[in-house]
Amino acid sequence: MPVMSLIGCRMFEDEIVHLVENEPLIDELIVVENKDCSRLMEKLDDVGISYKLVPETSLNSAYKGNCQDKYCFIINILEFALHAIPQNLKSEVYKAVEDMADFSDGILLFYGLCGNVLGKVEEELGDLDCRICILKEENGEIVDDCIGAVLGGRDAYLEQLKSFKGVGTFFLTPMWAANWGDMLVAGGFGKDPTDVKTSKWVFDSIGYKKVAKLNTGLHYEKEFDNIVKEFANIFEFDILNIEGTLDLVERCYRDFRDEILEGHHEKLD
Repeated sequence: MPVMSLIGCRMFEDEIVHLVENEPLIDELIVVENKDCSRLMEKLDDVGISYKLVPETSLNSAYKGNCQDKYCFIINILEFALHAIPQNLKSEVYKAVEDMADFSDGILLFYGLCGNVLGKVEEELGDLDCRICILKEENGEIVDDCIGAVLGGRDAYLEQLKSFKGVGTFFLTPMWAANWGDMLVAGGFGKDPTDVKTSKWVFDSIGYKKVAKLNTGLHYEKEFDNIVKEFANIFEFDILNIEGTLDLVERCYRDFRDEILEGHHEKLD
């Protein structure tokens, strides 16, 4: 059986745990040990999912050629701070793909365009001896970002924005809420996660009045409701409740998994 790797932004942490929790085909789950994997591990522990924690430097020797009779699934969570400098995000994602391609049959990227720096990742890394896939809509277009992914794609994203009728509205998914200080810094709303005064000034200056609480249907972040209320209180925002969907994320994973499994069986035949 093949080795499938998932390289993802920490903002997709909940969706990744959801996929693993509901995937009966995985024989062995590996989490790459780094400074951004701790919350992922806690959530896997909470739902009773067993895994091995392996340093990235040991992955090649441990799993290359050793999963013939298993479906091995490797998760590598990268730091969100990379988004603050798009070129750094691109270089680190590309490096992670190149490092993991040697022992992977397929690598699924839990990213969107993210400032358009990852729009050609499949093409530019197409020479690797490993199938590469990034999150896409059914029409084959790469999703804009983690918000668009759980809204259902670009059309749904645009319709939601239109419904705000020009009123500035800030989206919070459970993971955005849990990391909103860092998110504001990465988005240019402040220079420090605790610098609420500057962030509020920026929000006011560009006309933000509401926060959209985007319910993904996942409940790994237990304090989501309370954090959104706190966020709205701090910035004097009204709260809008919006329902998201996991259809796009689930379809992308399922289709890529089936492609990798089918390709592996063809090699054996």
